[in-house]
Amino acid sequence: MIIAGITFPIVPQPMHWYEFPNIPGLGEKVRIIFFHVPTAWLSVFAFLSAMVYGVNYLRGKNLDDDAKSAAALQLGMVFCLLATITGSIWAKFSWGSFWHWDPRETSIFVLLLIYGSLFALRSAIENEEKRARLSASYSIIAFLTVPFFIFIMPRIMVGLHPGSANDEISGPIVNFKMDLNMQVVFYLSIVAFTILYLWIWKIRYKMIILSENYSMKSN
Repeated sequence: MIIAGITFPIVPQPMHWYEFPNIPGLGEKVRIIFFHVPTAWLSVFAFLSAMVYGVNYLRGKNLDDDAKSAAALQLGMVFCLLATITGSIWAKFSWGSFWHWDPRETSIFVLLLIYGSLFALRSAIENEEKRARLSASYSIIAFLTVPFFIFIMPRIMVGLHPGSANDEISGPIVNFKMDLNMQVVFYLSIVAFTILYLWIWKIRYKMIILSENYSMKSN
């Protein structure tokens, strides 16, 4: 999927299955959606997973749920940073600078601050149960801000990012009404990135469990 997203040519009138249509205002830059959107989606999915496992911990007081939540939080930050980086690269080629404090850029920056504070909170508390309880409560409250900052704020405000209130040229991308071949590559990219996320999350979860067990034996 990565190869397809990079190598398939973009032409005014596609005649073959391996050609992408030219979208006015985006051109070659449209390729970023095969990487930027999946990373942004996985940051939301990871933060949602962290909240769900946080709820599970508060209900059952099982530290395994806290470990699962922590693993999801860490990957959520990684993919949120990747979404920010890929978005900044796109902004450089589209708007001439890596950062403009566009509503979309501002909203993801705020999310990084919100979830970055959670890591500071976890690292400041040594007691496992207290850390798990506070982290679970924080992850629930933090996720309540995600729908607003990701799906609402950037769409109701005037900005440079596709999908802003004043956007009139990138509708097919924002509304996912692309040509069939672009849709196939796009959705397969999301599936591939999601599988990658689940694989890394499982490994990270096991690493956290092993680390906690080692710490307990050492003490």
